[in-house]
Amino acid sequence: MNSKKTGLRLGTTLYSLTTQFHGREYTFDELVRKVAAENLGPGLEVVGFQSIRGFPEVSDAFADHFRGLIEETGLEPSCLGINADFRISRDRDLSISEMVTYHERQLHAAAKLGFPVVRYQYPAGPEVIERLVPLAERLGVKLGLELHAPHHVQHPDVLAFREMYSRVGSPYLGFIPDFGASARAVPPSFIEYFRELEIPESLIQLALEHWNGEGEAYPRRDKFQAEARALGANERFITEISIIFGLFSRQNPEAWLEIMPQVVHIHGKFFDFADDGSEVSVDYDRILPIFVNAGYNGFMSSEYEGHMWTDSDGFDKLRRHHALARRVLGNLSEVEHVG
Repeated sequence: MNSKKTGLRLGTTLYSLTTQFHGREYTFDELVRKVAAENLGPGLEVVGFQSIRGFPEVSDAFADHFRGLIEETGLEPSCLGINADFRISRDRDLSISEMVTYHERQLHAAAKLGFPVVRYQYPAGPEVIERLVPLAERLGVKLGLELHAPHHVQHPDVLAFREMYSRVGSPYLGFIPDFGASARAVPPSFIEYFRELEIPESLIQLALEHWNGEGEAYPRRDKFQAEARALGANERFITEISIIFGLFSRQNPEAWLEIMPQVVHIHGKFFDFADDGSEVSVDYDRILPIFVNAGYNGFMSSEYEGHMWTDSDGFDKLRRHHALARRVLGNLSEVEHVG
């Protein structure tokens, strides 16, 4: 095999540290500096509306400060998370033109801060994104559609973007796989959270049975809900547990190969770790080699989303994830050198 060093580079999204940031344990600057000090870079992903006051407007002063922070820490801006927010108005959806303008402001913010990629959301729709291509090309900022559960590479919503991408043919149109879409299990900590809510074990197991079933996620969710209601289950419990169908999907990891040439960033989603350091819900020993062997060149942001149901230390989780990723990548490198 080729002994060329892999192009997959590690990084962190500050979204992983939502609990620490919202709890005011750290300021934005302190989070960035600690990510660097903990060797959780070099890539740094930021969610605009979460971390930047006044976003998508970015002042010259903040831009200068951020660039100085990047120079100080040695981190590299990897991706800026932007929002679709098509229902930002209380009485109506935004028009296509309004959506384009809304996204243009965020693209300008990304360029001003030095981010080469933006993560956009599928509700933006193919028409809006197509109209953004000339600006993206002019600014040098790639548009990456996040493929997050319950979506997958063959989902009708995604196929609409893939068709547009093929027709437009711009290298500034890409995808951001989220590994939560290729989960092998619902995170144990989430199941424990349901138990702490005193959701009956029978209802939890019924939901897991449907989650492990065949077909699209939301039809499986609907079947679960119908069966749970027929059994007289508490409606609040049904609603609470139904979120598993939108957060975790079971797409075959090899399916990512379909869009590999257009992958511009990766969300390395993770939740819980076993005693041996492996991730319980995402098979990194299987999934990372797919991207490495396909020649992916870019960052993988370690993304922890457990803040939705636990108060776990995000930094501890990030350390574990980086250790796991380094082990898998190190083993691949050893195989290359042996080959």
